[in-house]
Amino acid sequence: MSNKLLSAIEDDVFLSEGSVPIVIEGLEHSYDTKDSLPDESMHNSHELLYLREGKIDLIIGSETVTLTKGSVVVIRPLVRHKLVIRSSKADMLNLYFGFVHDTSDLEATKESRKTNKAIHTKSNNAGPSVSIPGSLAKISLESFLKFADLGVTEDNDITRQPFFVIKGNEKKEINQLSERIVLEEAENRYAKDLMVHTLMVELMIILSRAIRGEWEESLRVKNGKAKELVAIAKQYMDENFDQGITVSEAASYVFLSQGYFTRAFRDDTGISPMNYLMKKRIEKACKLLQNNEIKVSAISLQSGFSSPQRFNVAFRKQMGMTPMEYRKKYL
Repeated sequence: MSNKLLSAIEDDVFLSEGSVPIVIEGLEHSYDTKDSLPDESMHNSHELLYLREGKIDLIIGSETVTLTKGSVVVIRPLVRHKLVIRSSKADMLNLYFGFVHDTSDLEATKESRKTNKAIHTKSNNAGPSVSIPGSLAKISLESFLKFADLGVTEDNDITRQPFFVIKGNEKKEINQLSERIVLEEAENRYAKDLMVHTLMVELMIILSRAIRGEWEESLRVKNGKAKELVAIAKQYMDENFDQGITVSEAASYVFLSQGYFTRAFRDDTGISPMNYLMKKRIEKACKLLQNNEIKVSAISLQSGFSSPQRFNVAFRKQMGMTPMEYRKKYL
């Protein structure tokens, strides 16, 4: 039963985006300053590193990032990196994962993992203990993030980086999901594969939110870019306010979360996007009310309100009178 459900979920994801996330292996690494670490590591899979305890330096090319307890970093495939222990002990969890394009690749990867007996284990070796198909390195993280439909595209600067450090609120969720995946991999419980796959999809969606958060944070620094996106969204609202669009739809139009879009819009215009939409709708309604031949119920829909009741409440709040009172006063 669980295998049939798993296949159905995988098929649905394949149809939606064309790639499925898979777990290669989950490892727990414990190091101290006496341990000798490899000069460099490089893997065919994505690597998620969660530092449980200690302090380490992650060196990638000419860049060094210091990680402390609770830090989470995702390293892309085929990226050479090095770890340097900066505390008396460092305890970390490493989750190696990748993506496959079709069911035949998925089955082949599953068989490879069984053959190599991928297990949850404590180890001081860098990298996964099983051989990883080279094809996994060819599918980017973005190929799945599009499935989450959160506006993450390969055009964003952050998605072209060789690694990224999770800094937002999603960090705690990612840590918990990683621990659950590794624990589930270690135990031979009923519907294990289905549970691991479900947790893996959830992890990818949380990662996509984190990446998007990083992008939005970069926009706060590049204020000119934020202004440009607000201007584009404002034009979209001007052209579609009478079509019943929402603030969420306007934010999605420029690939921003509703919260960040609302703050950026208010900073730029001095008014919230919701109030801006309401103002545009009431202005159009006032013009239509000047024509005595148009019914008030029709005016509510033509102005972008979902119902005459909502229109009446909003109009009274904005204008201090009902639509009919306004019409009588104007005429």
